[in-house]
Amino acid sequence: MTLPAGLTLDSTDALPLHVVTRADYAEWRGAQPAAVGTWLDAQGFDGSAYSALVVPDSDGRIAAAVIGVGDRLDPAAYGHAPYALPARSWRLVDPLDAAETAALQLGWGLGSYRFTRYKQPLRAPATLAIEGDVDAVLAELAACLRVRDLVNTPTEHMGPDQLEQVCCELAERFGAHIDVVSGDDLLRQNYPAIHAVGRASHRAPRLITLRWGDAAHPHVAICGKGVCFDTGGLDLKPADGMRNMKKDMGGAAHAIALAEWIMARELPLRISLFVPAVENAIGPDAFRPGEVIATRAGLSVEIDNTDAEGRVVLCDALVRAAEDKPELLLDFATLTGAARIALGPDLPAVYANDDAVAGAWLEAGARLRDPLWRMPLWRPYWRYLTSNVADIANGGPSRMAGSITAALYLERFVPAQQKWAHLDVYAWNDSDRPGKPTGGEAQGLRAAYAMLQAYAGA
Repeated sequence: MTLPAGLTLDSTDALPLHVVTRADYAEWRGAQPAAVGTWLDAQGFDGSAYSALVVPDSDGRIAAAVIGVGDRLDPAAYGHAPYALPARSWRLVDPLDAAETAALQLGWGLGSYRFTRYKQPLRAPATLAIEGDVDAVLAELAACLRVRDLVNTPTEHMGPDQLEQVCCELAERFGAHIDVVSGDDLLRQNYPAIHAVGRASHRAPRLITLRWGDAAHPHVAICGKGVCFDTGGLDLKPADGMRNMKKDMGGAAHAIALAEWIMARELPLRISLFVPAVENAIGPDAFRPGEVIATRAGLSVEIDNTDAEGRVVLCDALVRAAEDKPELLLDFATLTGAARIALGPDLPAVYANDDAVAGAWLEAGARLRDPLWRMPLWRPYWRYLTSNVADIANGGPSRMAGSITAALYLERFVPAQQKWAHLDVYAWNDSDRPGKPTGGEAQGLRAAYAMLQAYAGA
């Protein structure tokens, strides 16, 4: 078995690793030999979160190490260890319960991650020897790293073609069915909104569909916004706003990773994955402000702003997904900067037309330390999407409630009886933090899987 960086199944020559919190540090310190206690005191170690210390033996060699954590159930609490400790193997010696052990293993794997496609890290991470039934944690880690890798890959190597290739590889690996509608076939098969956004690029827009599972199992449809690069279109983004727009397919990355995770763990679900993959480019055929475009739902949309393109490509995918009448429809999208203004970079905004679905996702997020925040589908704000020439506008002159109005736009394309939830996700770490290197990030993904795992069990 090939494991991700930072994890090993071989505990040979692994040194002891202690995990403490500031609250239990004094008790642990009191149980250590006098020489170790003297060393700890001399270093000022007190078990504070994100601290780490190597403990020497009497000959000056490394005898053990201790790391300080805050919340033992939070994987991020352990993310500092792989690069705070020497690059050798370590084995846990303190008793942790199953959930804490899983958090340690996941957090260590996340903390060890570096995006290495173009540049190798300056040093290898310390490795943690893991044992027992680790398949569940490794699948969880793989899903999170899949999101990071997809988002971190620049657009020249992660355009619509490459997203399609990723999905084709998954279909082959898991025996899933895949279908791709691209270019002008989008018009012939009634996906005009996806076509409109992507038609200016030299890389054809497409709708990628993957289906897997037993028809007897509950059906879950998953949509992900796959805007592989977003210039803003003719409503061009400024340079600083365009700089990281390789990440605008972060919703697709989440959707793909979630589908892969479900298939890898063989959850008793039937899934349909829909990824509208486009590049919002500038060219002679770019869609324009003021245009009225058609949609699969039969609703006309006036383009108020070409930089509000994500909701336009998603609306066709949502309509198609709902046509199969799944028991649950989820979508992930790096949809609005307004959500980041409201909640910051670490807290995705979740919208749902069903309280039980929203509650289950939020509960899973709180339990797994994968936080989300529910925002309201405040329907009086429909007035911000009024058009004088079409059924709906994709934006409006007001800067008020931008994340809410985007969610309301999507809801317009979801049948009233369809259970649906939408995650407005940043998919990005904007600064280096323990376990969270700058770049792509999975957010709300672990909670989504836990929610669906419970849903499958029910």
